[in-house]
Amino acid sequence: MAVSVFDLFSVGIGPSSSHTVGPMRAAHAFVAQVIREGQLEALTSLRIDVYGSLAATGRGHGTFTAIMLGLEGYEPENILPAQVDERLAQMEQSGVLRFASQMDARKDLNYTVNDMIQHPLTVLPRHTNGVKFIALDAAGEELLNETFFSVGGGFIVREGAEERLEKNLEEKVKQQPYPFTTAARLLEHSKNSGKSIAEIMMANEETYRTREEIRSGLVHIYKVMEECKDASLERTGVLPGGLKVRRRAPEWHERLRKEDKDRDPVFWQEWINLVALAVNEENASGGRVVTAPTNGAAGIIPAVLFYATHYAPGAKYWNEEEKDDAVVRFLLTAGAVGVLYKEQASISGAEVGCQGEVGSASSMAAGGLAEILGGTTAQVENAAEIAMEHNLGLTCDPIGGLVQIPCIERNAIAASKAVNAAKMALMGDGEHHVTLDEVIITMRETGKDMSDKYKETAMGGLAVNVVEC
Repeated sequence: MAVSVFDLFSVGIGPSSSHTVGPMRAAHAFVAQVIREGQLEALTSLRIDVYGSLAATGRGHGTFTAIMLGLEGYEPENILPAQVDERLAQMEQSGVLRFASQMDARKDLNYTVNDMIQHPLTVLPRHTNGVKFIALDAAGEELLNETFFSVGGGFIVREGAEERLEKNLEEKVKQQPYPFTTAARLLEHSKNSGKSIAEIMMANEETYRTREEIRSGLVHIYKVMEECKDASLERTGVLPGGLKVRRRAPEWHERLRKEDKDRDPVFWQEWINLVALAVNEENASGGRVVTAPTNGAAGIIPAVLFYATHYAPGAKYWNEEEKDDAVVRFLLTAGAVGVLYKEQASISGAEVGCQGEVGSASSMAAGGLAEILGGTTAQVENAAEIAMEHNLGLTCDPIGGLVQIPCIERNAIAASKAVNAAKMALMGDGEHHVTLDEVIITMRETGKDMSDKYKETAMGGLAVNVVEC
C-alpha cells in the first residue's frame, strides 16, 4: 500500500479536487521549484498551458483561479474561502500576480487568468488533466519548464518524476507490516493476523506517524467535515456560477428539526440526504471541504458517518471518546478501500467518469459503515463491492462544467446506496459471487471504454442536453 489515509482525506477548497485542489498544488510545486533553482530574480514572465478536461471545464471548476492562487504560494490545506475572495478580487483589479508571496519571497508579474492558454481538445499522453508552466526571463528564454497532471483526489504527478516516485513508494511499502494493493491480499492479512481492516490500516499508518497522531488527525478530518456541513446550513441564496441553483440545505434543516425532534430512526434517510446536500453545496460555492476521496464526492462519507454516529446500535449512548473511536475506525476502513481504487483503477472523473468519484466514495463509505455496524472483514469487503457494483458506468457530465447538477443530488443518492449496501452485506455471511477486486477492475475497464464526452468534459450527457439558465 503506497497511499495513506491522509492522502485520501485532505482539507482543501471547492469545488473540485482534480480541477481546483490539484492545479493549486501543481502551481505551488512549480513556484517552489523556481525558488529552489535560484531563478526567481531572473523571472520576468510566465506561460501557462492548460490541457484536456482542465481546460474544457476549468472555468466552472475554478481551475484557472486556483492556479493563480497556487502561483502566489497558497496551498489548498491552509487557504480560507475569505482569503480566496480577497486575493482574486485584488488580482482582477490590479492585474498583478504576487508570485511566491506566501513563500517568503515575492516577484510581482503582470499576469492574469486571461493570459492562460487553453487547449480543451488536446489531451497529453499521461492524463487528461494536464498543465504546463514555463518561467521566462527578460529575453524570453526559458528558465524552467514543468508539466503536471492532476490525477484525481488532489493528487498530482510531475512529468518525468513517475519513475522516481514509484521507487520511493516501493521503499515505503517495504516498511509496512501489512502491504496490500488488492482486496484479496487485504483479506489474507486479516485472516492470518486476526486483525480487522481498520487495525491493519492503523498498523500500516504507524509506519509514518504515531498512533496518537493518526487518531488526532482523523478526528480533525471529521471535525472539518462537520464544520463544512454546519457552515452550509447557515448560508442561503444561490450558488455561484450562473445556473442559479438555490441552496436547499438550510430550508431542509429547518423542516427536519420540526418534523424529527427526537431523532426518530424513520428519518435516517432524510438526515443523510441533508448532510450530503449541505457538504456539496458548500463545496460548489468554493468552501472548505475534505476530499473524500474527491471534492465532487465530498458529501458521501460525511453523510454516512452521520448515520454511523447517530443510528448505529448504542450510538446515542456513546461518550466523546467512544464516538471518536468509531470515527477513526470508520475512516481507517474507508481509507483502506480507497487505497484499492487508487492502486488498481482511478478516482478521477476525468479519467473514468463519475463511477471513479461518487462510486469509489460510496464503496468506501459502505465499507466503513459495515465496520461500525459490527461486520466481519468479509462483510466489509462485500459491502464495498455492492456499493461499487451499482455505480458502474456512472458518467461525469456536469451542466455548465459546474459541480452542481447532477453532482449535489448524486452525493445524497450514493450515500443512501452506501447505507443499503452495508445493510445488505450484514444480512449475509460475507460469501458473494463478485469480489471487490473484480468490480474495481471492471470499473477501470468501463472507464477506459467510456466516451470522453462523459468524462468531465461538459461535451455530453446532461451537460449538452439541458439548457443552461
